Amino acid sequence: MNRRSFLCTAGAAGALFAAGHYSRRSEALPAATAPRIKAQIAITLDLEMSRNFPTWESTHWDYEKGNLDEATKTYSVEAAQRVKEKGGLIHFFCVGRVLEQEQVDWLKQLAAAGHKLGNHTYDHVYLLAKKPEEVQYRFQRAPWLMRGKPATEVIADNIRMTTEAMQQRLGVAPAGFRTPGGFATGLEGRADLQQMLLDQGFRWVSSKYPPHANSKAGERPSAEVFADIVRQQERAQPFAYPSGLIEIPMSPISDIGAFRGGRWPLDDFLQAIRLGVEWAIEHRAVYDFLAHPSCLLATDPKFQALELICDLVRAAGDRAEIVGLDQIADGVSTGKA
Repeated sequence: MNRRSFLCTAGAAGALFAAGHYSRRSEALPAATAPRIKAQIAITLDLEMSRNFPTWESTHWDYEKGNLDEATKTYSVEAAQRVKEKGGLIHFFCVGRVLEQEQVDWLKQLAAAGHKLGNHTYDHVYLLAKKPEEVQYRFQRAPWLMRGKPATEVIADNIRMTTEAMQQRLGVAPAGFRTPGGFATGLEGRADLQQMLLDQGFRWVSSKYPPHANSKAGERPSAEVFADIVRQQERAQPFAYPSGLIEIPMSPISDIGAFRGGRWPLDDFLQAIRLGVEWAIEHRAVYDFLAHPSCLLATDPKFQALELICDLVRAAGDRAEIVGLDQIADGVSTGKA
């Protein structure tokens, strides 16, 4: 179950909690890292369009996730400027189809300013798809685009094509890979996918999103919801798979989980961020903030979430730093020679 489906199902998190089905790191995995000198806080934004935003009736983006509108691009650029002014950087993940647009100078500017650009597949495909119709809505409507290839081959091509598009149109290689959607156990048990990413030159992936409690849609989150989100930060720490591929999980709660799944007010989202970042600072751990400009521009137009993260890190002094996911991966032992 991916994070979006999970968080959009009312009461699903509570049921999983009661059944004890929360994701656990496999005992077969090597030790993750020694304690960090500083907490490492990452701000990651997925450059894609999101259903239900900016209006709840917006669902056509499912078929053109990479066709970013001007408002989303403008928000992304301003977000990068604000974070850089506070001494940080943003790690963006690019859906390759946006590189078909006539104007991509805004992406070149992000890279030139020191922000990171990672691979997020070309069409926002579902990596765990077993059937062709599961790969992406676009291919359900236009199956001939797959040219009769198996799902695994289409997925591999989708990732490879994004890397090639980034190199040709932006002049940069992708800084890591993030799966569309996050999975409760990441890529555990999928040595084939791990090897496919390694073969394509990726040393780390961001695919794991720990399940957590959420409120029913339209209800304010309870103290227990906030407490469980904090508890799950421990399950969102980086580690290495036996293959040597490094996993850098996404930290709950995402903007989609809060604003689509729970219909939270902004203040509650900010409180969850504060609690998560403070936990990471206290434990010298990693916090990987996950959001989408196409969602934030409607729910957080004044960039309060990003301002809060930067302010918390600044207040922590030498106990925390804002980094890209490459730097987080540098501190993870793979157990490989």
